[in-house]
Amino acid sequence: MDAFASFGLDPADPWVWMVGAAVLGVLFLFLAVLRASRRAAAAAEPLEHHISQLTEGLRLLAENQQAMKGGLDTLGQAQARTMQTVEQRLGHVQSQMQERLHENALKTTRAMTDLQAELRDTLAGNSEKTTKSLTQLQERLAVIDRAQGKIEKLSGDVLSLQDILSNKQTRGAFGEIQLNDIVAKALPPDAFTTQAQLSNGRRADVLVHLPAPPGPIVIDAKFPLEAYEALRAASTPADTQAAGRALRTSVRKHVSDIAERYIIDGETAEGALMFLPSEAVYAELHANFADVVRDGFAARVWIVSPTTCMATLNTMRAVMKDHRMKEQAGAIRKELGLLGKDVERLETRVGNLDRHFAQAAKDIDDIKISASKAGARAHRLDSFDFDALDPGGTEDLAQLSGDA
Repeated sequence: MDAFASFGLDPADPWVWMVGAAVLGVLFLFLAVLRASRRAAAAAEPLEHHISQLTEGLRLLAENQQAMKGGLDTLGQAQARTMQTVEQRLGHVQSQMQERLHENALKTTRAMTDLQAELRDTLAGNSEKTTKSLTQLQERLAVIDRAQGKIEKLSGDVLSLQDILSNKQTRGAFGEIQLNDIVAKALPPDAFTTQAQLSNGRRADVLVHLPAPPGPIVIDAKFPLEAYEALRAASTPADTQAAGRALRTSVRKHVSDIAERYIIDGETAEGALMFLPSEAVYAELHANFADVVRDGFAARVWIVSPTTCMATLNTMRAVMKDHRMKEQAGAIRKELGLLGKDVERLETRVGNLDRHFAQAAKDIDDIKISASKAGARAHRLDSFDFDALDPGGTEDLAQLSGDA
């Protein structure tokens, strides 16, 4: 109150109290604000630190963003270069692919063309081969047709041959014809006689005119077919023995007849040949009837087949040729003597001709020498080289003119 009184204020005045209360309130408010500011300052320190950190973070973020932007630009440029390189490579690859595709297309086209040509050639070749094969097939069919005709004809001939062989007389004629054909092929015409009549009135199928010894030899054809066919058709041992006995009897009879009829002392050779027209019969005799063959040897009748008869006739032909050469030995010696004289005359005449040639060669050499000298002189005269003339050359010219 004394304070109020010192300022001249009435403590009982309500306005004074109100003003005092207001001043006190302002004072308290100032103190509160001061405290709040202190508190705010104390609280703002970490906030400022945080804000500074945020500011530093923002700065770093800006720098990172700038760096990132540079990296992105660099990455964009690298990506652009990469894209450009990729595009170039893609263009190059595309060009190569197009070239390869073009080459492959050309190769495929050429391959297809070659294949078509090959197919055409193959088809043409196959067509030609088919045509040729068909032609050959037709030719072979024609050959087969002709062969069929020949087979049919041969069948008829076989039937005819069977008919011929079934008859004894015709079978004998068949053997004689075969024998005559073989002899005609092996010997010259003047070396044999067919159906030759002997002094005993018998006719030999073939008489071969061999020189003595051994002398003319008779070949007679025999064909014991019935006994052989019976032997081949035998189905039991008894039939085989019976047919074998019949074959032995038939062949021995033929051997005996030939020895009796065609071996004549002083007229024919000391033996004769029995011709069997069948190789099968001949083989059967030598295989299973050796005793019959030995009986023929004993009777000096040698059994021959078409093959062995040809060999025997060739041997006879060699004997005849040797005999004729011996007969002509005198004439050959005479001709050799005349030939020797002709050779001597030829040697003399060749010697004379050689001397003439030698003289002609010498004359030609002399002519060459004179011609050479005359040519040299004519050359000197042509060049007016009279000083070089050889005085002795006049003699050469005179000699040349004299030789001319």
